[in-house]
Amino acid sequence: MSRWSLYTWKRDGRSLRRALPTLAVLAALLTTSAGVAAGAAGAVERDVLGSGGLTQIELSSFEGDASVRPLTTSALRDAGNVPGVRQVVADYPSVLYAEEDGTYDLTSRTLTPGDDLPVTHGRIPARLGADQVVLPAGAQGTDFAPLLGRTVAFGYTKATGAASGSTAVIKLEIVALYDPSWQADGPGVAYLSEDTAALLAAARAGQKPEVFRDKEGAESAVVVVGHQRQVGAVTASLQDDGFSASPVSDRVRELPGLFGAADLAMRVGVVVVALVALGLGAVRAADSARARLGQFAVLRILGSGRPELRRILLGEAVLSGGVAGVVGVTAGTGLSVVLVGPLSEVLGLPIRVTDALPGPAWAAAALLLPAAGLAVGTVLGSREVLRRDPYLTARAHS
Repeated sequence: MSRWSLYTWKRDGRSLRRALPTLAVLAALLTTSAGVAAGAAGAVERDVLGSGGLTQIELSSFEGDASVRPLTTSALRDAGNVPGVRQVVADYPSVLYAEEDGTYDLTSRTLTPGDDLPVTHGRIPARLGADQVVLPAGAQGTDFAPLLGRTVAFGYTKATGAASGSTAVIKLEIVALYDPSWQADGPGVAYLSEDTAALLAAARAGQKPEVFRDKEGAESAVVVVGHQRQVGAVTASLQDDGFSASPVSDRVRELPGLFGAADLAMRVGVVVVALVALGLGAVRAADSARARLGQFAVLRILGSGRPELRRILLGEAVLSGGVAGVVGVTAGTGLSVVLVGPLSEVLGLPIRVTDALPGPAWAAAALLLPAAGLAVGTVLGSREVLRRDPYLTARAHS
């Protein structure tokens, strides 16, 4: 880098320093996107996949889609007979609501092996009993903490006709409470054993549990295999049998919403930063050299060649891009750390501050791309201006 580069970069308002703010903002956005994606991915890897998600397959049932096999009792039995499958747990959504105190109404679901609830009070048994329930610590203005360990009466709907129904009561022991910010299945979910969840869903449909499970089937199910290496073969076998099957690891790694948007923004951001830096370098270098034609002409007459002038501009480009990268990475990292709290609430998974730090490769990209792109653009943009005859230029500016 030319010894004049630092001097002109600091003192001359026409230098390539003018490109610094734009590149710093782009580098910050890229770094923030990388931090957001890293935070979400880290939480998913630790709290979902790390808790058994790598050995789980999800089955889905799509109402009205004849190409997808419904998750009836016989279908789930067939899934359980596939070599390598250890367990199949079906999910039957319904609703539990307040029978005595409170005004809450909670979505009820089966507690499956894929649910790794962040328990705050109590303990979830290895196998949830038919008369047990796990609730959020608080929901819809009701604090369930004082009810922990007690048997509580809950109401549920029992259909008696096409558009009529009555209220039935079920008594369940609250064995554990989980952090209500964990909302993988939505806010305010009550988790039950498979049989109890099926009982409520069947009552809501006006059928007996056995009939409901045989005819309507479950909304989804989690298949647990013996080892991670068996997931691919079991998934393929289930799909051949007509099931809509996908590994949980694939599903959670492609989470929609903020995680997916951040991941896309991160990849697009690299291209945008590179192209904008290149374009800015070409435009700013041409403008800067044109604005300093007289100054450069004098240097040429005093013995500085075009390579020396180009080194001055390149030095300014590297300084501008380097400072923009440092500022952008610092600001972007700080912003991604600040977003840890909101991110945790959106995903329903606890995200640590260290999770939200951008990976080394993405941080390096945000740090180096502004300088590299600006430097290349400078070489291209200054070429035509520096070819001009210095004597004619000096005479024109005298």
